[in-house]
Amino acid sequence: MLRSMYSGISGLKNFQTKLDVIGNNIANVNTHGFKKGRAVFKDIYSQTVSGAAAPANGRGGVNPKQVGLGAQLSTVETIHAGGSPQFTGNTLDLAIEGDGYFEVGTENGEETYYTRAGNFSLDEEGNIVNAEGYFLKNSNGGIITVDIKADTMSVGNNGQVTQVINGQLENVGEPIRLVKFNNPGGLEKMGSNYYLPSASSGEAVNGTPQTDGAGKIQSGSLEMSNVDLGEEFTEMIVAQRGFQANTRVVTTSDEILQELVNLKR
Repeated sequence: MLRSMYSGISGLKNFQTKLDVIGNNIANVNTHGFKKGRAVFKDIYSQTVSGAAAPANGRGGVNPKQVGLGAQLSTVETIHAGGSPQFTGNTLDLAIEGDGYFEVGTENGEETYYTRAGNFSLDEEGNIVNAEGYFLKNSNGGIITVDIKADTMSVGNNGQVTQVINGQLENVGEPIRLVKFNNPGGLEKMGSNYYLPSASSGEAVNGTPQTDGAGKIQSGSLEMSNVDLGEEFTEMIVAQRGFQANTRVVTTSDEILQELVNLKR
């Protein structure tokens, strides 16, 4: 069988994966804190027809003759560049201006996740929770509880939650915890805007807002997705044309095989 047919098939598979990644990016264009993906390809090993030769006996060197055997998926990268903050005016809508992540989870710590989505609210007991009911953690790993009798509350850029009770301003426990990772690209997506550390990302490193590179917190704003629709549609066109070109390689190879079969007639 022709090598070109198998090369074309490998290209079809790769561009299908690329379209899958692009489709997921576009589907999450309005998902708060979403980080887009990017499919990266690499070539498969090449078949060596003849090897290289060094200059000898008054003749120059000879380059190797190799025929490529197609492409394969190298990786699907997650691009952790920050998205644009969208002003909401809601005190517990929190956006991170920097590289940090919020830590959320159960009170006993059995479940712990990291996220850039900062749409939080208060439950009936005054605890700061997200949409799934996971608690927002403070710098000591505890939960943050606002007095339900408080007149007002606010969140500072340093992550400190404050409340006003009977005209008195007071801090609510420790500041909000932000964590960093040595390699954010190695984080595993768990759905619902959650990430978990992997062997590639390294463990979470505790950070303090505004002091050690984790970033600062903007209350009253939410981080939008970092998906650029113009870029995604351009990549979609490139992927579509690449898919079409590889189908042409397959059909052309098939036509050649058909001609070879017809030689016997």
